[in-house]
Amino acid sequence: MPDLRPLRDTDVADVLALNEANVVKLAPMDEGRLHELRDLADRFDVVDVDGAFAGFVITFGPGTTYDSENYRWFSHRFGADDFYYLDRIVLDDRFRRQGLGTFVYDEVEKVATPYGRLVLEVNVVPPNDASLLFHAARGYREVGRLGDPEHTVALLEKELRES
Repeated sequence: MPDLRPLRDTDVADVLALNEANVVKLAPMDEGRLHELRDLADRFDVVDVDGAFAGFVITFGPGTTYDSENYRWFSHRFGADDFYYLDRIVLDDRFRRQGLGTFVYDEVEKVATPYGRLVLEVNVVPPNDASLLFHAARGYREVGRLGDPEHTVALLEKELRES
């Protein structure tokens, strides 16, 4: 059974190794940056599958001092309260294609619902076509782009409503 649980100190090496293995699609993160993000994040969770480290996810509520250009873009666009930001989700290759992305997004979207929308970015240069297709299938739409000719991201949002 998959579970999302808060990051533990014993997870730090696994998180850093997985981030580094996927750094082309992510921002770099050393141990100092990990602890900084952990302090600022609303959630810094590990994806645990039957006791095995399967990945991690970092999310931020509005109004933090997070220095990400993408986060600041959403802050300017949506204001102080009207978004919840998914900074990164990374799954270990051994756990891909097992429904974990859907599991994590279902959970994160529940947390994001009181904020009205979940926002995030996906690489378009270099392209991350699988991620773009995944997000489109879940109802995300592009609301902007940031970057340069070597690295550009599509800024995506999904409006969420409380039922």
